[in-house]
Amino acid sequence: MPTKPDFVLQCPAPIESGDRITMAHGGGGRMSQRLIEAVFLPLFSNPLLDTLHDGAVFNVGGAELAFSTDSYVVRPLIFPGGTIGDLAINGTANDLAMCGAQPLYLSCGFILEEGLKIATLRTIAESMQAAAKAAGVQLVTGDTKVVDRGKADGVYINTAGIGRVRHPIGAQRIEAGDAILISGDVGAHGITILSTREGLEFEAPVESDTAPLWPAVEALLDGGIDIHCLRDLTRGGLTSALNELAQSRGLNLRVDEAAIPVNETVRGACEMLGLDPLSVANEGRFAAFVPAAQADRALEILRGLAVSRQAAKAGVVLNEPGSIVHLRSLAGGLRILQMISGEQLPRIC
Repeated sequence: MPTKPDFVLQCPAPIESGDRITMAHGGGGRMSQRLIEAVFLPLFSNPLLDTLHDGAVFNVGGAELAFSTDSYVVRPLIFPGGTIGDLAINGTANDLAMCGAQPLYLSCGFILEEGLKIATLRTIAESMQAAAKAAGVQLVTGDTKVVDRGKADGVYINTAGIGRVRHPIGAQRIEAGDAILISGDVGAHGITILSTREGLEFEAPVESDTAPLWPAVEALLDGGIDIHCLRDLTRGGLTSALNELAQSRGLNLRVDEAAIPVNETVRGACEMLGLDPLSVANEGRFAAFVPAAQADRALEILRGLAVSRQAAKAGVVLNEPGSIVHLRSLAGGLRILQMISGEQLPRIC
């Protein structure tokens, strides 16, 4: 079991009224969603943006392409299992993969803080090179800016990427009866960042799950699986991903807590800290919605790859209208799995 922490977590459900941005607006939960709906959608609404996916899919000259962008502000910059650099590569490449697209090319923008050690920057860049090679992408353009000391936590990174769509995937294809698959154990990335930042010690080591997801998606497609929808389980974890999809599609979902893999050390840490592992961020896990008849074959394919060896069938899309995620708890009862209001763990990706 982890040792008792000597710090205090901030309240994850702050008051939502007010005219200022709070850390909770970046948590991937209800406040993030409401910020987008209140500020950005009214100004930028268009058919591509209105899907509210992490990537946009469009046709150019007969080619179906996907485009995505993301920014990374993790603290610390280097942690067990990864760095801010491979997070930046994997995060954007994975957003493309969730669109059913093979990631091809990335851009990268660095915001560097005065005083950052060149050796640290080199370590980050080397991790990006290795991650790009593993993800099968090329970094083809970029930009560098420097800001005053104390203004950037060392370095912030933005990546944008483009990929070629292999298969139509999206919330609109989710159907009643679809099986909900989870590619592996959840919560490791968020707990790794928190434990490293706060000096927590565990009986067993915990590492970030940051990894490229396209190999798993490609294997499913090559295996003939008709993937209906994919969603990576980043900020807000599995809980936010499922709620976003339930609301988007207008269907109720049911998941079984006992079927969702959680590392025992991660589970113990969450119990001690009052966190729900289903709402803790991941950087190498995804949910897949597939026809029920293909679920067993899809699991066989996923379990044959290192990145998804712990894949499991976690639930089903119910044949009833609604926008609710039902969770069958470890005790056997049913409860509503609600999206978190605020920020459980700030600066984790």
